[in-house]
Amino acid sequence: MASTYTANSGIEKIGAGEQAGAWGTTTNNNLDILDRAVNGVGAITLSGTTHTLTTSDGTLSDGGYKVLVLGGSPSGTNTVTISPNDQDKMYFVHNNSGQTATFTQGSGANVSVPTGSKALIFADGAGSGAAVTDLLDGMAFGGTKVTSTATELNLMDGGTSAGTTAVAAGDGIVTNDGGTMKQTTAATFSTYFNANLVTVPSAITSSSATLTPSSAQSIYQKVDTSSNNVALTLAIGSLAIGQYIIVDKTSSSNTLTLSYPSNSQGVSLGSSASFAIAINQNGSIFTFVETIKY
Repeated sequence: MASTYTANSGIEKIGAGEQAGAWGTTTNNNLDILDRAVNGVGAITLSGTTHTLTTSDGTLSDGGYKVLVLGGSPSGTNTVTISPNDQDKMYFVHNNSGQTATFTQGSGANVSVPTGSKALIFADGAGSGAAVTDLLDGMAFGGTKVTSTATELNLMDGGTSAGTTAVAAGDGIVTNDGGTMKQTTAATFSTYFNANLVTVPSAITSSSATLTPSSAQSIYQKVDTSSNNVALTLAIGSLAIGQYIIVDKTSSSNTLTLSYPSNSQGVSLGSSASFAIAINQNGSIFTFVETIKY
């Protein structure tokens, strides 16, 4: 019985009673084919716009490599046809050719590997309708598929091209939460930053005034008492817990009296330049925690 060949790598299976005295040569060739199929790295030179990657029965051939390093000088996108179309194949591809390489085996799906990129591809050997699949497309971690564009991955990897896309409250921002990457809305970040921002209004000079925060922000407020006594009411309803108001009496003349509407309590700063620091402690109680004269 004559020799036959394995379906996918073309390894020779010597027929019964065949090749007397030549078994060693055939076996060594088969081992070389196996070695190439398991770990072989082949430099594949592309030219023009087409290339046939052939696996021949009983012969060391380019189609038998496990890893394909594409080079050469193709004139444009190069279509690499995996032949024959009835062999199952899996290749690790590293494209250094300067052009996109598109792998095909039949009329089914193809896989394009841009220059400078790497891929793990599978050809199903289904004959004329054979398809090639990118095995890294739609990778899953913990059962969840990863979907992205090259631009998104480049940004996460430290891309330097900044755009001017407007940010809306519902937009997601990726943040590191104690070692776990999570997506949080821009509105959540806004609330946090507002709670830690300080606004600096113009100095108050009138004899009476009400300080009303326009948003959830801490305030540094100067008060000039050089012309008259000043009574300042702190309307703190919009401040969040932990936010504060610093009142800076910038003149040593006259008196500054501070109070707030909930119970009219406060503090009086006499004839010295002083700071008064007040903080919202729990959302309903607003306490003067420090006064400093200098």
